[in-house]
Amino acid sequence: MNEQTDIKKLTFKDFETDQEVRWCPGCGDYAVLKAVQITLANIGATPENTVFVSGIGCSSRFPYYVETYGFHTIHGRAPAVATGVKLANPDLDVWLVTGDGDGLSIGGNHMLHVLRRNVNMQIMLFNNEIYGLTKGQYSPTSKLGAKTPSTPLGSVDLPLNPCSFALGSGARFVARGIDTALKALPGTLARAKDHRGASFVEIFQNCIVFNDKTFEHFTLKKEAANTQIHVEHEKPMIYGKEKNMGLVFNLEKFALETAIIGENGVSEDDILVHNETNKIMAQMLVELTAPDFPVVCGVIYCDPEESYDDAVHRQVKGAKDNKKADFNALIRQGRTWTV
Repeated sequence: MNEQTDIKKLTFKDFETDQEVRWCPGCGDYAVLKAVQITLANIGATPENTVFVSGIGCSSRFPYYVETYGFHTIHGRAPAVATGVKLANPDLDVWLVTGDGDGLSIGGNHMLHVLRRNVNMQIMLFNNEIYGLTKGQYSPTSKLGAKTPSTPLGSVDLPLNPCSFALGSGARFVARGIDTALKALPGTLARAKDHRGASFVEIFQNCIVFNDKTFEHFTLKKEAANTQIHVEHEKPMIYGKEKNMGLVFNLEKFALETAIIGENGVSEDDILVHNETNKIMAQMLVELTAPDFPVVCGVIYCDPEESYDDAVHRQVKGAKDNKKADFNALIRQGRTWTV
């Protein structure tokens, strides 16, 4: 008789730690933490096979609050450490947690290269458009005119668009979510996990102390249906409370526009169908801003190719399998000197 062992299905509570969560009351990070714990349970993750790597910032306290392995590293360098973890143990499920300051300012160069290399990990970038941990200085994503302790007269820096940065860096998976969207965010994170390679997910996260309500113009529940669009592959990009609005392409202007179905001769057939493998479409979608356009969330771009770590280990295996390898000949090839 075959004995069957019942494997306990983990719930989100199994990924909660005994650590006191030390974010400000009302911080959007609480909602993101819950979404991640729900995601881990839904995808069948195991604590012993999962690791969270973070840099410095409010978001980077994340490893303390998830019952998995964790590594709280230094400012901006989490991608380098996470790359090392993945190369050393490719069986680990690596999640990288960073913020708009940590990941796009001091860590911008490291973020660029982990995306360009396509290292197999999930990157969650919490974007609250401010430096929260160090008391409210403006960040690379802060809006023009933002008045902060470091820009008392208003910021004159043009803000960086995280998803545009990711696409420009060669990312093969780019998505967006909202901290409090607990129905949608776990699904987006699960898709990121399914993608083999670097998955970049920007999460709009409210800083209740230093930048409260900065995303309110598109995150308020009563208006969200008209100010957000959650795209799905091969489905028309329709949104609105009445599901009567959509995105169309103006060929003369070579630009996206909004349209109302049933007006000016526009039918549902005229609405653009989302193709997540189309990088040009993705580049246009991530630039749309409210209130003139809906803010695009969900999986915006996904076009897989071999990951960096897969390529490295394939190369190592090939070298080991090469029976003709001669170390003595290798070290003496090319220029040599006799001393």
